[in-house]
Amino acid sequence: MNSFLLLFIGLPALEVFLMIKVGGKVGALNTIVIIFSTAIIGIYFAKLQGIQTLKSGMINLYQNKLPVNEIMTGASIAIAALLLIIPGFFTDFIGFLLLIPFTRKIIFSITLKRKEKNNTKSKSGIIDGEIVDKKDEL
Repeated sequence: MNSFLLLFIGLPALEVFLMIKVGGKVGALNTIVIIFSTAIIGIYFAKLQGIQTLKSGMINLYQNKLPVNEIMTGASIAIAALLLIIPGFFTDFIGFLLLIPFTRKIIFSITLKRKEKNNTKSKSGIIDGEIVDKKDEL
């Protein structure tokens, strides 16, 4: 089954299930307050960390360094902010995990290890190239 379709159907189903379970324990009004509170608090922290990442990236640019870590951090903060805006407990949990610098570094290291493992498997020694004839351009 297509993973996007599974995500498109499964994520809202999981969110509704969690809202019903939490609403049954703490009440409907409290559940709504919790969802709005996590969104507001999460967006606030995403804004603070985004500004801090932007400053760090500018410092690296002034020192003629590539801000690779800052670009990855900024992208993860943007994804975290998007997940925190979406109402639900699972997306808020994932969003807050992406906002915490320690867990973000763990996620980056796991992702980079998988990427390196896939790159070493896929290297076959073939280099793709294209021949351009200058006579055709004149």
